[in-house]
Amino acid sequence: MSDSKDPAATAAGLVRLLTVQPEAGADLFTGPRKPGGVGRVFGGQIVAQALAAAQATVAADRPVHSLHAYFLRPGSEDADTRYTVMRDLDGGNFANRRVVASQGDAPIFTMTASFHRRSEAGESLALQHGLPMPSVPSPDDLPSEADLLTIYADRLSEQRRALLSRPRAIEMRPAEPLNWLRETPAEPVAHTWLRCVAPLPDDPALHRAVIAYVSDMTLLGTSLLPHGISGKAGSAQVASLDHALWFHADARADQWLLYACDSPWAGNMRGFSRGRIFTQDGRLVAETAQEGLVRRRA
Repeated sequence: MSDSKDPAATAAGLVRLLTVQPEAGADLFTGPRKPGGVGRVFGGQIVAQALAAAQATVAADRPVHSLHAYFLRPGSEDADTRYTVMRDLDGGNFANRRVVASQGDAPIFTMTASFHRRSEAGESLALQHGLPMPSVPSPDDLPSEADLLTIYADRLSEQRRALLSRPRAIEMRPAEPLNWLRETPAEPVAHTWLRCVAPLPDDPALHRAVIAYVSDMTLLGTSLLPHGISGKAGSAQVASLDHALWFHADARADQWLLYACDSPWAGNMRGFSRGRIFTQDGRLVAETAQEGLVRRRA
């Protein structure tokens, strides 16, 4: 759950989790494990740590603008993750990095990320537009996950209540609260406000890593909505297969961001979802796409 007795400590824990440590050797990094893990590593953690490793090899004036990733094997929270970065391109304006995440001798994840030098001189020639933010209630007018956990406590197993009750660094407020544990079919559309529970350091690269972390939240679950099943209730099996993320502009991950998700298709035990991330003042700052395994539990 997003509420924490010490939000600053919880946020600091997220910063530590997404800070990769360089190893001896060329472009090798270790990503820490999450303390008190519950089995499989959250996909957003792997994406964010891989991005942090890639960003560490690129000049700060070339922020990431896109990444494309595949999840090959489940990651274990009982092991650290090692990231190997390959410098495929350092051009005049663009840089490209490939990252392989491994545990033991087995690769669990691959990612390609592209970085683009910003030029104020070229702004006068740039074409600019952005879709408007959907009309949804303000986060101040919506229940928190802690509120929803209380409302739906009797519909959760003891194990899932314990899991969802753990302090989390990301606060989430769904604009469609009934989707949280929906048992009747609904349109495959979801809007969720997200932010870190406490202020983060003023490092744009860190905020991009945190946005990468949250970009794996709520997205795939949108493909379950037309079928009246819920991953939180344990009635569905879901697992990310790939993930794409485009950064359009800088944004702070410790301020409210609206994650607007939809799922245009599901079939063959796979679901496809798309997402758009807006700042509270309506700027479109990032977009996502993901395909994942989605099916009912037997």
